[in-house]
Amino acid sequence: MKRNEGSRIYQVDLDDAVERYADMVYRICMTVTQNRCDAQDVFQEVFLRLVKYSDRIRSEEHLKAWLIRVSMNCARTVMTSAWNKRTQGLDGTLAQEEAGETEEGGNLLESVRALPDQYAMCLYLYYYEEYSVKEIAGITHKNINAVKTTLSRARKMLRTELEREGSVS
Repeated sequence: MKRNEGSRIYQVDLDDAVERYADMVYRICMTVTQNRCDAQDVFQEVFLRLVKYSDRIRSEEHLKAWLIRVSMNCARTVMTSAWNKRTQGLDGTLAQEEAGETEEGGNLLESVRALPDQYAMCLYLYYYEEYSVKEIAGITHKNINAVKTTLSRARKMLRTELEREGSVS
């Protein structure tokens, strides 16, 4: 991303943006869609939108937040489409190698994915992307207390799920 001299306009270097944020966008897509093929489709859609709307990006921080928001919105659109509501995959679980999981982290990630979207996304942004509660509130367009409540509920749900599976005592 380059800043034009003498102006406040940022020019997005698309190759750099893809290289820098591809993993993050794909992980968000996988978290929401829980399907490799859908995640790949959403991934492409997100970066096509970046090409189309790159002139609206104001800074690198804005780019990252924009990519997160667009990834979440596009993935939710795919998940709520009539096609997805009428179809069911042959296997509802992902192979660990598709998700890039390790043996010890796979169980945790699967448990996070099993949570409702809003909780999984909030945990993802807080723990994986290391956003603060205030930043998550800005990205998700919720107030700070709502984000804190969502995080608290998500942690409780995750703890309950992990205890049920016997992963945590």
